[in-house]
This record gives sequence, C-alpha cells and structure tokens, in this order.
Amino acid sequence: NSQPKMCERNNCSCSDINAYVNKLQFAVYIPVLIIGTILNAFAMKAFFFSMKKYTEVSIYLINLSILDILLLVSLPIKVYFSQPHVPGGNPYLCKSVELLYFINMYGSIYTIVFISLDRYVAIKHPFLARHLRSPKKTAIICVSIWIFVCTISASAFGSPSNHSNVRCFHNMSEDIWTSPKIISLEVFGFLIPTVVILYCSIQIIRALLIHRPSSTQVEGCKVVIIRIVVSNLVVFMLSFVPSHLGIFLQSLVRQRVISDCNSRRNISFFVQVALCMANINCCLDSVCYYFGFMELRNKSLTYSLLKQQKVGYRGIYCHRFLKKCVPLQRMNVLQLSSD
Repeated sequence: NSQPKMCERNNCSCSDINAYVNKLQFAVYIPVLIIGTILNAFAMKAFFFSMKKYTEVSIYLINLSILDILLLVSLPIKVYFSQPHVPGGNPYLCKSVELLYFINMYGSIYTIVFISLDRYVAIKHPFLARHLRSPKKTAIICVSIWIFVCTISASAFGSPSNHSNVRCFHNMSEDIWTSPKIISLEVFGFLIPTVVILYCSIQIIRALLIHRPSSTQVEGCKVVIIRIVVSNLVVFMLSFVPSHLGIFLQSLVRQRVISDCNSRRNISFFVQVALCMANINCCLDSVCYYFGFMELRNKSLTYSLLKQQKVGYRGIYCHRFLKKCVPLQRMNVLQLSSD
C-alpha cells in the first residue's frame, strides 16, 4: 500500500481497531444480509403481486426497496475484501461495490426526503397536492433521484485506485477528502435533507395533533399517518446522522486539522462503526414498508373518514380538520393517503 492510512502515520497504529471492526462487520452484516433479504423479498412480492394500483406511497417504497437490494448485493463483497488476509482485488470491481454502497446511502436519503415532502403537501396543502402529486410525477421524481445520485457518486467516488494492492473501501483518493467535496457532500447530501425532513415531520405532526378528532376513526387515521412520519424520521436519524458526523471528522484527520494520535484512533473507530451501522437501514426501512402497507390497505377508510368531516354549502366542501374549503368536484384531493 503506497498510501498509508492517516491513522497509521507518525507511528500511530490502528491495526487493533481495524481487527475489531472486521469482527464487528461479520456480527452485523451477516444478520443484516439475511434479515434484509427476507424483508425486502416480502416487500417486493407485496408491491408487484398484491397491489392492483400503484400510488405515490407505493412507488416511493418500491424505490427504497430497490436501493436496499443494491446494498444487500454489495455487502458480501464488502465483507470479503475488508479482511486483512484477502489479497487485493480488481480495482473496477471494488469501485463498483463502493458506488453501490454510496448510491444506496444517498438514494435512500433523497427518497425519504421526498416521502416527507409528499406527506407535507398532502396534509398541509391538500388543494395544491392535486396538481403536484400523481403516480406518474412520483415515478419521474424517483428516476431523477437515480440520475442525480449516480452522477454525483460516480464523480466523487468513481475513479479507480491506482494502488497495486487494492482493498475495497480502503485507499480512497486524497482528492475525495478535499474541503470542497466534503462540504458539498455534507451540505447537499445530509444537512439540507435533514432540515427538510425535520421541518416536514414537525409540521405534519403539528397539523395532525393541533385539532381534536371528532371520532375514534379519525383518531386511528391520524395515528397511522403519524407513525409513518415518525418511522421515516427515526430511520433517517439512526442510519445517517452518525455516519455523516464520522465522515466530517475523518475529513479533519485527512486534512491534518486533527493530528493527535489518540483522537485519530477514536475517529477511525467511530467512522468505521458508524458506516457499518448505517447499513442496518436496509432492515429499518421495513418499518416504513409496514406503515406504508397499513396506509394503502386503509385507503378507502381514510377517504370515508374525510367524507365524514365535510360540511357542504352551495357546492362548497369544507373540511373541519384541515379548515379548508374547495368546490365539491375537487373533494378527492383531500385524501391523506395516495389515490
């Protein structure tokens, strides 16, 4: 390895940390691979064989499941090449596996962002939702996410290593850790999505809790939607906050802002564990699938609940819960679940 790890420069060794992380990867990735494969297989079966009509919700969840499957495909190769006794592999194979990993991470982040935006528009701006929400537009958004994430990942992480001893997820170019790339990654890949998801989630929950329900059925409908919002938020925070904090700290080590050996060892351990635990998101996403299926199964119930809340007067539809009025022929836009 012609480019030693930053942790191991200046007589600062991380070999014990790397050995521990290698064991941790086996302990985490094998259950993740098994459980994630089973959960995503059931999800895809439900999406493609149990649904009669694709909705905004189902399209976003299908996109999330495909991203998770890509991560699951890359995990065995990642574990194999991360072992110290394994000889160097093909640099293009390693780079392909690394790209699958980062495409999953940032594709998942932006899919969760748009799920939150979709919920926000449907609940806070139900009349505007009629023009902004449709299965076709959702499919276009998902394709755009793929194009954007693949382009950015290829430009940032797509250059094969020139090292003779190639190890996947090691020996990454120093160019990746430059300030412009790290700042762009943290701002556009994490901070902006975090702000959007937090804002949308808080606004949705406030809108659902600010008024008392008129019946237990309405209460149950609200609970389902709140669970969807909270599950998306929890999955996002658990999966991506530690990993991006670790990436930021590692960039400080790479740029020699942090040079203390003990600090470098701690950061090396933290970033490796955080990235390892981030892969659990392909199992945590099943929580989103579960509540998504609940909502899709209760779509007709949601519609009937909203009809119970209306007051008609001279062709005007007024919704007590949302405090909005609209001509009766446009009533269908008030459905909280996808049409």
